[in-house]
Amino acid sequence: MEKQQLDAFKIIGIATITSNEEGRAKKDIAALWQQLMTEKVIDQIPQAIDSTIYALYTDYEGDHTQPYTCIIGYKVPSLTNIPSGMVGRTIHKSNYNKFTAKGNLMGAAVIEKWLDIWEMDLNRTYTTDLEIYGEKATDPTNGEADIYIAVK
Repeated sequence: MEKQQLDAFKIIGIATITSNEEGRAKKDIAALWQQLMTEKVIDQIPQAIDSTIYALYTDYEGDHTQPYTCIIGYKVPSLTNIPSGMVGRTIHKSNYNKFTAKGNLMGAAVIEKWLDIWEMDLNRTYTTDLEIYGEKATDPTNGEADIYIAVK
């Protein structure tokens, strides 16, 4: 775990409201990833800065056991042109604890890292947490993704 501060940035992507109860998030988020890939969402987002994928966890109704919104998308310079069926968010400057999931990102690597995080006493803010899938995630069967947990 590494403490970091991230500056504010903007994301446009597709979203779902889910929860971690009874495996619902696993199903809902997998469907969102499938939609991202099959519908080539990046091609529909105006001015996507690069091909790095961001998975945001936000609008928490409490802690990680309560419903929240998951948004998967791309960093953009502006939220002035959000395509139909998508959402935009500004991620505000904040303090984070950074974790790295390594291995099969499509399998258990990311899920196992989240299970570890949920067991930790991190003084979370439950504002916006995120996963970043950059160059090291190019091979998702043997890659790395960074997970940022917003903390006080």
